[in-house]
Amino acid sequence: MRVIVEPGAKNTAPAIGLAAARLDRDDVMLVCPSDHHIADEDAFQEAVAKAAALAQNGWLVTLGIEPTKPETGFGYIERGEDLGTGSYQVKRFVEKPELATARSFLKRGTFSWNSGIFVFTAGTFLDELQSHRPAMGDAVLASVEAGEENGAYFYPAAEPFQPIEGESIDYAVMENAKKVAVIPVSMGWSDIGNWHSLHEAQEADESGNYSRGPGELIDCRNVFTDSDGPRISVVGLEDVIVVVHGDEVLVTASSHVQKVGQLAGAKGR
Repeated sequence: MRVIVEPGAKNTAPAIGLAAARLDRDDVMLVCPSDHHIADEDAFQEAVAKAAALAQNGWLVTLGIEPTKPETGFGYIERGEDLGTGSYQVKRFVEKPELATARSFLKRGTFSWNSGIFVFTAGTFLDELQSHRPAMGDAVLASVEAGEENGAYFYPAAEPFQPIEGESIDYAVMENAKKVAVIPVSMGWSDIGNWHSLHEAQEADESGNYSRGPGELIDCRNVFTDSDGPRISVVGLEDVIVVVHGDEVLVTASSHVQKVGQLAGAKGR
C-alpha cells in the first residue's frame, strides 16, 4: 500500500494529479469515491475492465449509472456516439437538474447519473490537466518532484501545492477534454449522499423498514431509524426517517431529505 498525503485540500483534480504523477504514464488509474456503495461487484468489475481497455487507447472514461428515477440530487451524462461494447462518447455533462428536467432525461433514455468513478491512464490525465489547467499541472508536478517518502507514505512538497485554486476533476478536465467516454452500468450503486440513500443501501425487512440502534417499529412501511443511544419507537408511519445523535433529533419525510442541508444545525458540517 502507498499513501499520498495531500499538502492541502484542493478538491479532486489536484489530488488525482498527485497520484498520476507518482505512476508510470501507461499505468491505468481507477478513481473511486470512498463513500459509495456498490451492491453488484461483478457488474462493477466488468464495467471497469471495459473502461480500462478504452483508457489504454487514450480515452478518459467515466461510469454512468443507469437511472431508476428522476433524481435531482445527481449530475447527469448524456450519451453520444456508440463506441461499441456498451460504451459511448460523452455528448455533455449536465448539472443537477430541476425535477421536470430530470423526468425528461429519464424518459429520453440517453442519460446516466454521474457516478464520479473514472478510469484513464496516468499519462492521459496529466496531459489533459496540463492542457486545460496548465498552472495546476505545473504545481502538481513541482510538488511531487520536491516531495519526500517516509515508508509507505509520500509527502508532496507543500510550497508549490498551496497556491493551487481548488477544482474538481469534472470542471478542470472531464468537461473540457474531447476524448471522453461513458459506460452505462447497473450495479446497485448509491453515493450515500443522504439518509434516504443510506436506507436504500440497507437490507430492509419485508415492509421496507430498517433500524440501526435501539428501536421498535409497529405497522410501519419504508421507515428508517438510526440512534446512537436513545430508543426510537415509531407507530403507523410510512416513508419517514428518524435519526438521533447525541442530543439532536432529526425527523423527515424520505421525499424531503435533500432539504436537510438547509437546517441551521447542518451548516458548516
